[in-house]
Amino acid sequence: MKSAYLQDFCVAINDTKTGVFVNGKFCKDPKLVVANDFFHSGFDKPRNTCNAVGSAVTQSFVEQLLGLNTLGVSLARIDFAPNGGLNPPHTHPRGRGTETLVVKEGTLFVGFVSSNQDGETPAVAFSGLSSQNPGTITIANSVFGSNPPIDPNVLTKAFMLDKNVVKYLQSHF
Repeated sequence: MKSAYLQDFCVAINDTKTGVFVNGKFCKDPKLVVANDFFHSGFDKPRNTCNAVGSAVTQSFVEQLLGLNTLGVSLARIDFAPNGGLNPPHTHPRGRGTETLVVKEGTLFVGFVSSNQDGETPAVAFSGLSSQNPGTITIANSVFGSNPPIDPNVLTKAFMLDKNVVKYLQSHF
């Protein structure tokens, strides 16, 4: 009797005819796997941080790096603008919140609640997440920009804010 086949990797593909469905994605035939399935470029290039939050994220999740499928990890590069660039408070619903951060340059205030840059020079950080496709839910968007909107009375009470402040915040989403 042959020993059971153990698959070391499962490169994601969208082909339902030739793939085997595992962990939310179809697996490429291991005989067709190539080195490029485990390669992603772009972390060496800074991204434009001229936006409302002063940061830009370069993802290397399973959609960008097919070889991550079933490995339970992913990476991201976060570029921060000087003088207040921030990564908005957020959660990763498919990663159970496990994230590490390595600051490559600059100075950041980092915590469980926020990641805000404190220095006057650009900052770069790399994050590792415990999911191949962690997703991101930005707190402000999901609370004040939900559709349908959350009743302002609920948000007034939850955040102990004036109702007009809540309506003002909701109007920006």
